[in-house]
Amino acid sequence: MKYRTLGRTGMQVSEIGLGCEHLQGLGEEEVFAVVDEAIRCGVNLLDVFMSEPNVRTNIGKALQGRRSRVLLQGHLCSAWLDGQYSRDRNLDNCKFFFEDFMERLGTDYVDIGMLHFVDTEEDFRSVFETEIIRYALDLKEKGIIRALGMSSHSPVIAARAVETGLIDVLLFSLNPAYDLLPESASVDDLFTPESYRVDGLNGIHPARDRLYRLCEGQGTAITVMKALAASAMVWTFSR
Repeated sequence: MKYRTLGRTGMQVSEIGLGCEHLQGLGEEEVFAVVDEAIRCGVNLLDVFMSEPNVRTNIGKALQGRRSRVLLQGHLCSAWLDGQYSRDRNLDNCKFFFEDFMERLGTDYVDIGMLHFVDTEEDFRSVFETEIIRYALDLKEKGIIRALGMSSHSPVIAARAVETGLIDVLLFSLNPAYDLLPESASVDDLFTPESYRVDGLNGIHPARDRLYRLCEGQGTAITVMKALAASAMVWTFSR
């Protein structure tokens, strides 16, 4: 396994990470087997955005005795409400489910605290113009999160976040196919074949090109979701 420096964080991360979404719904032994094999192969970055209690508990059990061998990418504003996953900007819920994340995963710190799923102007304001960002920065100041990140599918909104200077790591859907597409408010456009049948797909879209150059210039690392279209893996892209 090869490792890279994760932008200005200084963390050394494996080029291939483990996106743990597919572990939801599996039993404890299956989760352990996947996590165990990932660690054995040198994978040290685990992205856990899921708020479902059982998968968090099972991943925590799989990491018992070896928490220090992995970097956890945990998400703020990912909640479990009425028996299902929810993206939630309520501060009390944000605090509760982030603390639940740490308790179930058996840790008192998170390496990358991700502001979860910020794709629209409304999303941006609900995070960066509210107590949510102040809570996240307070966690970083206290060392409870080592680096502050944000996940997004929108190059325009992601660039706005990077320009604040607050974001150390961006979780973004960087993909040779997706990079052809213009800005869209719908994540579903990334998965729709019709999106790729329009005229004018002649190279990387300017908004995405600008985002990547901006991240490089500011030392903001990118951990990559959907690197292979429907892949659950997380890749790392940094200077």
